[in-house]
Amino acid sequence: MSVGTPRPMFPAYLPSTMAALGYKGILFDIDNTLVHHGDDSTPEVDALFRHIHSLGLKTLLLSDNSAARIERFNRNIRTLFIAEAGKPDPAAYRRACAMLGLPPEQVVCVGDQLFRDIRGANSAGLDSILVDFIRLPGETHYGKKRVLEKVILWFYHRDPRRRGRLDGIGK
Repeated sequence: MSVGTPRPMFPAYLPSTMAALGYKGILFDIDNTLVHHGDDSTPEVDALFRHIHSLGLKTLLLSDNSAARIERFNRNIRTLFIAEAGKPDPAAYRRACAMLGLPPEQVVCVGDQLFRDIRGANSAGLDSILVDFIRLPGETHYGKKRVLEKVILWFYHRDPRRRGRLDGIGK
């Protein structure tokens, strides 16, 4: 299980590496992970999902958003999803794995929030990748939890036991 350096966006090369490592499924948060909060999917995100699916990897959108919000985002991607998931409850992540037909050790969760996405995934036995949350140009305000996340990550990266984890792929 990993936390690691936040990535600015989920890199297109990462699914190939994940498949080579034996992962078969990816859970994605939506808002501020794949697109700015409330935005529809973009051509780049649609292409990312096509690439992931072409590799034979399964995907699922795990979100605390309403079904209507996710369906709007998902109209071009057409992947499984769980709305109003109740993250970070590990039961939501276990349910997602069951929907994919995969054990937790073959699934990775990608999200932008340490205390919701990553904590929930790790509590359910999934590996995880923390991406830097998406901000609009000039957007400077963000919540207190984001500040606390930065402090925690500062200490995390100074722990030599954390070297070589999943978050180091492609560096």
